[in-house]
Amino acid sequence: MLKYTPLKRKPLVRLLTTLALLLITGAMIQPVLAQQKKLIAIIVPSPENPFFKALADAADAKAKSLGYDTLILVHNDDPVKQDQLFDTAIARKAAAIILDNAGADATIAAVTKAKKAGIPSFLVDREINATGVAIAQLVSNNYQGATLGAEEFAKVMGEEGDYVELIGKETDTNAGIRSKGYNDTLSQYPKLKKVASQSANWNQAEAFQKTQTIIQQFPNIKGLISGNDTMALGAYAALKAAGKGQVIVVGFDGSPDVAESIKAHEIRATVLQPVVRLSEMAVEQADHYLKAGKADQPEKQTIDCVLINADNVNNYSAFSLKE
Repeated sequence: MLKYTPLKRKPLVRLLTTLALLLITGAMIQPVLAQQKKLIAIIVPSPENPFFKALADAADAKAKSLGYDTLILVHNDDPVKQDQLFDTAIARKAAAIILDNAGADATIAAVTKAKKAGIPSFLVDREINATGVAIAQLVSNNYQGATLGAEEFAKVMGEEGDYVELIGKETDTNAGIRSKGYNDTLSQYPKLKKVASQSANWNQAEAFQKTQTIIQQFPNIKGLISGNDTMALGAYAALKAAGKGQVIVVGFDGSPDVAESIKAHEIRATVLQPVVRLSEMAVEQADHYLKAGKADQPEKQTIDCVLINADNVNNYSAFSLKE
């Protein structure tokens, strides 16, 4: 008679138990790994301006493509709000900050605070009046771009006539640099006469109102040169409403709305800032810094601007120009 010998179950139980533990552990590790994704905070002015929206969107997309979580925050050019947003980024333990700042002087303290908290800042579009606190400051070559715009303005003006200038936010370094580029260039044309110059704070509604006032005082102006496209659009709307749509207007930024206006033979030209590329570069450099522990580029970096007019506007798309 055969003797029945029961199977030894202990090794099988141990094996099944081990497999179950591995599965459970793996399931637990996945959320932990997800939580360990580093965060990049992107702090910008109002995205209602398509330039700043393009900047934020480009930085967001590049950061996500490199494996980071992102947090987009809006300061609306308010230094106090910007300071609070830096506190938010610090509290969220951001790995890096990408910033289009709210003032060349007012921003220094916020960037310094982040640095002391171990968070590097990478500035795009606008510089601050300090070096050594941000890791990088990447800007368009605003002076070079302004000379391009001014040369085109002088050309379409026929190198003569009365004109006005709308200047950006006076606390913004770029506003002063662009105005200097315009004036250094246009002063070389003795028959061009600037009859008025006012700040419209980068704002379309304010530019509309300021232009209305200017053309009441100077009804025979032949041209208007603007520190950015948003003001150029406001100015042109005021001119058109007053029956002066023939007045020559040139802007700066290379916005989609002004590109469409150029195609419609209204605004004559703009100066394209390569903001999408600048934003991508800032994120790429932040990624390198976080991985290598040091920067691979100098702090101050500039990219040249490109003139957009009727000759090449059909090659334009979303703050970039096809070769």
